Amino acid sequence: MRFAFSQKEGFAMIDVACIGILVADVIAKPVDKIPGSGLLERISSIETFSGGCAMSAGIDMAKIGVKTAILGKVGDDSFGEFLRNELKKYDVNTEGLATDPDNQTSASIVLSASSGERSFLHTVGANGTFCYDDVNWDVIEKSKIVFVAGTMLMDKFDGEDCAHVLKKAKEMGKTTVLDTAWDSRGRWMEVLRPCMPYIDVFLPSIDEAIELAGGETDPEKISKIFFDLGVSKCVIKLGSKGCYLKESRDAEAKIVPCYKVEAVDTTGAGDSFCSGFISGMVKGLSFEECGRFANAVGAHCVMAKGATTGIKSFEEINAFIESRK
Repeated sequence: MRFAFSQKEGFAMIDVACIGILVADVIAKPVDKIPGSGLLERISSIETFSGGCAMSAGIDMAKIGVKTAILGKVGDDSFGEFLRNELKKYDVNTEGLATDPDNQTSASIVLSASSGERSFLHTVGANGTFCYDDVNWDVIEKSKIVFVAGTMLMDKFDGEDCAHVLKKAKEMGKTTVLDTAWDSRGRWMEVLRPCMPYIDVFLPSIDEAIELAGGETDPEKISKIFFDLGVSKCVIKLGSKGCYLKESRDAEAKIVPCYKVEAVDTTGAGDSFCSGFISGMVKGLSFEECGRFANAVGAHCVMAKGATTGIKSFEEINAFIESRK
């Protein structure tokens, strides 16, 4: 089954409206050990990239060839200007990007090891003030898909505000998609339960799904819990094992294996998977094809340094898929 989208006549359509966080990522590489107090450790590079779930997903999809808009918030500072310029570079619509004059733009220091794994230092900044009142409904109206990228990361928006946005978006005839992020505070279903009845496609990682399901580890049983709460379609990111797909409660589950590549930097891998899956939806791929395309986009992400650097066009990703058959 392929996805169908409503379209209001007379509007210049946007394929996907991404709601979520934007972060300036300062990446240090390679960091295989942390120097002691007062000591210096020399490394090869320190560079600034755009990051954050919505920022990365928006640029990923734009590079793939999907018309994308961002709804979020940045500070009135140099990092905020950097992120806006990055979005403009890829022709991402920024009508829904608000400016917070009282808080700095969110930023992370990313410590990337030789293995490709990474650790983070993070300041929430303006992302923490984004709320329902900041949502630009004109942008939502022009969009086919409303994607909440990385819930659990926006304190004022997560939970009831997010549920209200998803509910209203569905009433407007939009397809809704939601991805989760790791919640170190353990709130899980406290935050997501109100949202579940309004999610068309749910895209958690297996670790997040286990937490949401109260410790259950079997993807089949996990998906049943999500369907019971109102989710329409379930996709679980399985890391090196690929992804688990369940198109409906009664559909046969499928596991689509990942592509084996040499990982340079895993920053943004989960976001790129979601970008790939949603891009597949926009491009008219079947549910299973969306999973395969998402795995391929994730593979391209980890083969380059930075959250969005390695992402290619729809045609190039498809050529990669064909080459691996």
